[in-house]
Amino acid sequence: MNRQQSRMAKRLALLGAIVAVAAILLVTAAVYISPSVAWRVRLLREKLSGQIPEIALPQLLKWMRPNSPVNLHHLAYEPDVNVSVTNVVFDGEPSDDREADAVAGGRTFGRTCSSCHGDDARGRTGPDLLAAIRTMSDWQFFSTVKWGRPKTIMVAQPLSDYDIWHICAFLRESALNSTLGTKDADLAGALPPYQSVSPQMLLSTSQTDNWLTYAGTYAGYRYGEETEITRQNISQLRLAWAAQLPSEGSFQENSPIVVGERMFVTEPGDGVTALDAKTGDILWQFHRALPTDIPPPCCGLPNKGVAVLGDNIYVATFDDHLLALDAATGAKVWDTQVTDYRQGYSMTGAPLAINDRIVVGVAGADLGVRGFLAAYSASDGKQLWRFNTVAGPGEPGSETWPGDTWQHGGGSTWATGSYDPALGLVYWGTGNAAPVFNAKKRDGNNLYTCSLIALDLQTGQLRWYYQFNPSDDHGWDATEQPVLADLSWQGQTIPALFFASRNGFFYVLNRKTGQFLFAKPFAKQTWNSGFTAEGRPILSSTSHPSATGTVISPASNGATNWWPPSLDPKRHILFVPAADTADNYVDIDTQDYKTGRLFLASGFERAHNQPTTLAVRAIDVSSGQVRWDSTLEKGASEVAGEMGGVLSTGGSIVFAGHSSEFDALDSDTGAKLWDVNLGGIVHAAPISYSTAGQQYVAVFAGRTLFVFGLSTSGQRAGKDKPAP
Repeated sequence: MNRQQSRMAKRLALLGAIVAVAAILLVTAAVYISPSVAWRVRLLREKLSGQIPEIALPQLLKWMRPNSPVNLHHLAYEPDVNVSVTNVVFDGEPSDDREADAVAGGRTFGRTCSSCHGDDARGRTGPDLLAAIRTMSDWQFFSTVKWGRPKTIMVAQPLSDYDIWHICAFLRESALNSTLGTKDADLAGALPPYQSVSPQMLLSTSQTDNWLTYAGTYAGYRYGEETEITRQNISQLRLAWAAQLPSEGSFQENSPIVVGERMFVTEPGDGVTALDAKTGDILWQFHRALPTDIPPPCCGLPNKGVAVLGDNIYVATFDDHLLALDAATGAKVWDTQVTDYRQGYSMTGAPLAINDRIVVGVAGADLGVRGFLAAYSASDGKQLWRFNTVAGPGEPGSETWPGDTWQHGGGSTWATGSYDPALGLVYWGTGNAAPVFNAKKRDGNNLYTCSLIALDLQTGQLRWYYQFNPSDDHGWDATEQPVLADLSWQGQTIPALFFASRNGFFYVLNRKTGQFLFAKPFAKQTWNSGFTAEGRPILSSTSHPSATGTVISPASNGATNWWPPSLDPKRHILFVPAADTADNYVDIDTQDYKTGRLFLASGFERAHNQPTTLAVRAIDVSSGQVRWDSTLEKGASEVAGEMGGVLSTGGSIVFAGHSSEFDALDSDTGAKLWDVNLGGIVHAAPISYSTAGQQYVAVFAGRTLFVFGLSTSGQRAGKDKPAP
């Protein structure tokens, strides 16, 4: 190369460098100037770095064009096609537009897909697409139709991208309607003024329109007297409305309260929302920030609901405050600090409003708190009495705690109790002793943990107690729902109390005296070999944790839990959410107590090769015999062993939830009559209420409240025969 050619090459190289720098500067400027360019540059960078292998580069470039039928904007920031690529004809559209897209997709489906998958998409030679679409992401459906599936009969379809999205919209809308049904326009209505709740209203046992306490009535029945929804028309149950609420966590444990046309629900994280009970419209919301130094909780940040009395609603907060809010506006009326969250206390249960007072319990036994139950004035929040559930020096039962173990003995009161106005007694379950799972460092009965306590409403004094598991070393809280009803017993009518315990036994006690009448197992149990005449359990030889591990049923989570049962007062049947489970309990050294830390003394894990069964069981309260057993789920360790509560109704229906499924069962046989997959964990108890003459059933799944009512045709269906 001569000198002139060398100078020319240098000039060209310099010019190229200048052009390259200019191009980089222009692109950089465009990135900062135009967000539409910025995300495309970012997407290309992700692709060139090896991300997004599902889309070939030429196809990616094609879909990056403006107004593309495949929106890749979110993919630039979250390079996961199953998360970021969604149906462009469905996203953010009003419901009318969504329905139009579904109709268009239905026409295309009929022309191109129905020969294999059936006119109703339920399957013919090809699979049931309504079932498949429930578990597929938008991208999975789109890519399957566009490119087919290798080594299957599903080949690429000659459809435009928009056609595929319309079919996807049609299938999703059809799948939703086939399970939930469509919203019924007839369910809308106007909202009257707030109806003040008197103590007399709370005493009533026949509030068919309202749901005024956590369990519906003071007796704890969780029974809806409404008879509109029956075995004959349950197939016509449709979604009336749904409300997705903010929540700390993946699911709600809340049981709504309904007063007239208003519904009140809590949001974990210390929020309360008032909704129109007929439409789901938000009327007001109340939120307060939690402190940032709350000790790590054992079980999330749940809240099970509010109480109502007069013109106020009452809510317990996770940082141990009891609040009164104006039911009409959500404005704070008063705020009382119940205890100190820094010590490991929290409050997660629904308060119980009785006469002029609000009764509340606390959580935190697993963090070594000393449990108590307290009552506060409904008018100003002043404490009226407090009962310690762990007996201290000078208190009856203190001899059951060696040394100073009572100081951190547990016995929390985190669920909601019952009330007998004739006897003036409040009945409340107490939690496990601490340290949890091992009784060696607290030798004794550990009163009044794992017990049912009966307290005088006016004074808070203990009238009687019954201890289900003295010196518990399994974590079997006795925080289940006490149910009150009269019982014919040995020729007399007895004021009875029914209690399906976490330890696997159904108990019947005299609620006036606390006398033990009988107990029968309702679930698999291996810890008990009988009871003394006084009702003290006789332990089996393999009922305690050991150094090498002992397999014991039920599991620590229990044969049931706080999941509320339901009493049908006409059938004299208690419907109980039940779990047959087993854990391997291992004895380890007791750790020292430290404020704000879990206070444990053993370990456990799900026992290998032990099946888990979730069921609703119908218990005859007069004998303890299981009338029927409706299995909802069965498997091994993949079954979570968790359920929601149970609701029974005057229409001979039992509603229950587990996993993401909500079921309706026949009250007489347990046969499944109806079910729906709600797409979120059902870990809450359903309720029933009526407004404008129509019955509704409400339940939380995940963070969403679903409310069901009959379609117009269902309302015209014949009534069910009443229970004998």
